[in-house]
Parts: sequence; C-alpha cells; structure tokens
Amino acid sequence: MAAGSIQRKELELSNEAATALAGASDSTLRELERNLDANVTLRGNHVILEGDEAAVAAATAVISEIVALSDKGAPPDAESIERIAGGVARREPVAALHDDVVWKGRTMRVAPKTAGQREYVQAIRENTVTFGIGPAGTGKTFLAVAMAAAALAERRVQRILLTRPAVEAGERLGFLPGDLMAKVDPYLRPLFDALHDMLGAEKVASYLEKGQIEVAPLAFMRGRTLNDSFIIVDEAQNTTREQMKMVLTRLGFGSTMVINGDMTQIDLPRGTRSGLISAARILENVDDIGMVTFGSNDVIRHRLVKRIVDAYDLDDADRERQAAQRRAERTRED
Repeated sequence: MAAGSIQRKELELSNEAATALAGASDSTLRELERNLDANVTLRGNHVILEGDEAAVAAATAVISEIVALSDKGAPPDAESIERIAGGVARREPVAALHDDVVWKGRTMRVAPKTAGQREYVQAIRENTVTFGIGPAGTGKTFLAVAMAAAALAERRVQRILLTRPAVEAGERLGFLPGDLMAKVDPYLRPLFDALHDMLGAEKVASYLEKGQIEVAPLAFMRGRTLNDSFIIVDEAQNTTREQMKMVLTRLGFGSTMVINGDMTQIDLPRGTRSGLISAARILENVDDIGMVTFGSNDVIRHRLVKRIVDAYDLDDADRERQAAQRRAERTRED
C-alpha cells in the first residue's frame, strides 16, 4: 500500500465492549472520532476504521484501551476519551493503571487514571512525606484520602488527620458560628466528600466520634506530635513558610504525611511567600520526601478543565516572557 493511501480495518468486539464504545446516545463514539484522525463506524459488534496507516494504528490502540477497560469492569465514558487518546499518544496506556487498586470498598474501587497519578500513589507508598503539586482536578486530594482510608482500614495507622489553612477566615475561626466542626467544615468539605464516598457517612461519623478521624485547621497543629497517623494537608499553597515548617515538624513515628497544593491558586496577602513554594525548593533533594508535579494531562474533571489549565499556563508563560523582555530592555538602557 502506498504511503498516505487509505487503509480500512475491521475489528470484532464483545457486546460489552461495543456498548462501551458507543456510549449513551453514541456520545463516546462521537468523542472518539473527534480525538482521532481516522473515521470510526460501529455496526453491531463490528467497528470499522478508515484513514491513513498511522491514523488507523492509533485508533486501533485507543479502541484496545477501551476494550481493556470494559473487560476490567470500568468502561470509559465520553469525558474519558480525550485522556485515553492522549495517553496512547504519549505511550502511557490507561488500562494498565486500573490494576493498581488504592482503595476497594463495597461501592467504590479507586485506582490511578493517569501516569502522573500512578507516580503520586507510588511516592506516597515509598516516602514518609509526599508533596503533590498541580492544578485542580488532578485527583491529589481524592487519591490521598483513598490511601488514608486504606491505611486506617488495614490498621497501618491509628487515625487520619485532615488539615488545611483557613486563609479566607484569616485563621480567626472564632468569628464563625458553631463548634469547631461547623467552623472548619467549609474548608475541609472536599476531604469530607471523598471520605463519605469511600466509607459512608455513618462510618465517618463513628470514626470522628472515636477520634480515628480528626479534622482541624492548621493553626491547631502547633505543639503536637502526630504518631501513627495519616496526615493530609490540603490547599498547602496557602500556608506561610512558618506554617509549613511547623506542620512538617509535627511528624511522629509510624506516620505518613501528604501535602497537596496548587501554586497557581495562592490566596495569601500580597508580599507573603507561600510555604509550599519554599518547601518545594528547600526539600527537593531530602531523602524520604517525594515530590510529584501534576500537569494538565492528569486532569480528570470535565475536558474543558484541562483546556482552561493549558490556557492559563500559556498566558503565564507569555506574561513571564514579556516581563523578562522588559527587564532585559531596562538593563540595556542602564
């Protein structure tokens, strides 16, 4: 066949795989065509691919991923297709990640969905302290909570401790109505939501009552030593340098600490340096501390979130380039 000529390939699928490939109202199939250079036609249990050799090969690999995920009981939806196609293009197949189970309950099975998420999970397993740094929607909080729930269920730790800086309230939580739980609830809601998804509301309430799950604003960590605990520090970009040092030095024996944040969403007062930025620089080469950086390819939310992240990253790079040009011009003038 001459280079660049049209190739036609037909694949036979199982009923389950064909259903997964079509999706609700053919939504997955349409999304597949949007992300591939080949034409994709589904006729019953047969899928027909048409395009040049490279496009058909890429389409075949993507469909193989969809079939593999379907066989594992995790058929993808339309929102997943762009991520799957991107993973195939980067030679980071998604289906293989599904076997690395982080948490398995009666109603939920949690596993990494991207290469970045797998790196993060491995870092938490292998290090006492792990930093997860990256944009919203990359699964930092959800995966950390899943690993904490598994550690508690397997009695590798005695409690889960959830904390984050309450920047919006200036750490002066006394101005908010209610008891401590009511005061910190707005700040720790994403962590609670993840716990409820995995353990159920009743079990979470029981663990809270027994002290096996503890929630507290970062300001309440001072002076404590946290042994046999799985500690999750969320929104760490809003810690000061002093707060970050304080919480890191609370670490006790038998504990694991995960510190998550997004350096592009710092809400600290102007002129206050983020503790996350300082820690990433100071602790980068310290043994037993893992540093994982997520990118837009790790975004699991609506596909538009990835494009928003990419657009902001592009704008930030452009602004930095313009600022560098202005500095260079001033230097020449001097």
